[in-house]
Amino acid sequence: MALKLTTYRRGSNLPELPGESLFHSNRLFNIYAKTPGFTPLLITATDGNSLLAKILVGIRTVRILFPPFFFKRGYVFNNGEYFVEENQREDIFGAMLEHLTKEAFRESFMMEFRNLDNSLFGYKYFRENDYFPINWSRVRNSLHSQRKVEERMSTSRIRQVRKGLSNGATIHEVKTREEIDEFARTLHKIDSTFLREHFPNTAFFENIFDSLSQNKEAIMFTVRYKGKIIGSSLCFYSGSNAYLRFSGGKKKRYAKQYPGVLAVWAALSDAFERGFKHFEFMDVGLSFKYHGYRDFALRFGGKQSGTRRWFCFRWRWLNKLCIKLYV
Repeated sequence: MALKLTTYRRGSNLPELPGESLFHSNRLFNIYAKTPGFTPLLITATDGNSLLAKILVGIRTVRILFPPFFFKRGYVFNNGEYFVEENQREDIFGAMLEHLTKEAFRESFMMEFRNLDNSLFGYKYFRENDYFPINWSRVRNSLHSQRKVEERMSTSRIRQVRKGLSNGATIHEVKTREEIDEFARTLHKIDSTFLREHFPNTAFFENIFDSLSQNKEAIMFTVRYKGKIIGSSLCFYSGSNAYLRFSGGKKKRYAKQYPGVLAVWAALSDAFERGFKHFEFMDVGLSFKYHGYRDFALRFGGKQSGTRRWFCFRWRWLNKLCIKLYV
C-alpha cells in the first residue's frame, strides 16, 4: 500500500476530517492552536483518495527551575485513529511514527505517547525509532453494567460523599465563560496532578469551553461551599469512554466537605448517567508499590492495570542511555 503522509501545522490548512476520537480531532487541534504555549501537529496517512489514519500531537512549553528554564514537549494520547482493518494498522503507524518524530523534533525536545489502549501496539516501530518504554499504572472504571456508581465504590468513599453533601457542599457544572477564570485559578492551586506535569493557563480551559462544552465533549465540574469553589474537575468524553483530565479539592481547609472526592464523584456519576462504557483517570502515575493518587482513584471502584508510556528525546545518545536503564 502506497502511503501519502501529510503534516498540518495551521488550522487554516486543515481540512474537515472524519473520526470519533476527540484526542485526534480538528476540534482539539484548534484548541491547541489558540492556546498560548501550545503548538498542534497533525499527521494524516492516505492512499491517495481515502483517509487511513491520523495522529494529533500537542506540543507545549514546559517551564523548569534550572537552565535552560523551559523546553518543548510533545504528547500523543493513544496511538492515533485508524480507518482501516485492524491487521493493517500497525504498519501504517510505523510509517507515521517515523515521519511524526522527525516533524515534532523540529520544535520539541521530547516526545511522549500516553494512555495507550494496547500497550503492545507498535512496539517494534517504537524501538526502531529510539523510543523507550516506562511502566505506568492505569485505573479504569467499568460503567456498562446495571450496577450504579455507588455500588462499586468503597464503603468509606460512599460515606465521604454523603458527609460532604450533608455538610453543605454542592456540585455544579460550569455553564458560563465568566466562571472559568475562578475554576482554572482554583484548580491550579489544588490540582492533584499538577506536581507531575505542567499546568496549562486559563486560555486552555476557555478554549475547551468554547469548542467542546456545547456538545458535552468536555465538562468542567465545581464543588462549592458558601459560594466558594473548593473543588474542581475536568472530564473529556471521546467515543464510548470518559476521561478525567484534572481534579482536586481544598481538602485541608474544607476537610468535612470532601471537595476532592466530590469533584471526582460528580464526573464519574455524570459519565454513568450518560451511558459511557468506561471512566479512566488519565494520570495515576508510575507503577510504584504505593502511590497516593492511585490509591485515591481505586476507592471509586475502578480496576488497576499495568501499561506503559513511550518516550523519545531529540538527542539519540540520551535515548540510548535511557534504553539501557529502562528496557
